[in-house]
Amino acid sequence: MESLDRIDRDILALLQADGRLTGAEVGRRVGLSQPAASARIQRLERNGVITGYRAVVDPAALGLNIHAVIRLRTTHARLSRALDFASRTPEITSVLRVTGEDCLVLDVHCPRAERLEEVVDALARYGPVTTSLVLRAYPPKPLADATTP
Repeated sequence: MESLDRIDRDILALLQADGRLTGAEVGRRVGLSQPAASARIQRLERNGVITGYRAVVDPAALGLNIHAVIRLRTTHARLSRALDFASRTPEITSVLRVTGEDCLVLDVHCPRAERLEEVVDALARYGPVTTSLVLRAYPPKPLADATTP
């Protein structure tokens, strides 16, 4: 894809903050007509820059009051089994494969400490784990900001 101009980056920032904005509202905020804004959005979707839209759910509203980040150090031989376990465990909401001493960083949401303990103990079958409780999560910055030179 060709480089993004300022209007593309502004559109991406708006949609990351509120994916339900209409083409007309996006156009109004970036100074384009509704058809021009919609055409840019469709181009961004077609080129794979925008890959989807989703609802952002507050885990605490679902009773998932414990948020932890777990780092797992494993071996190459156990990595696929650890990834399979993570995919089957609903409390594990994201998995990052990383470089460095650890192999995986997992985001975990649990209703109570006992369930977190079970998840940690199960992950420990694949290698040493380090668990950190999340005190507060801050809103992510729009990725469009990162593309600004």
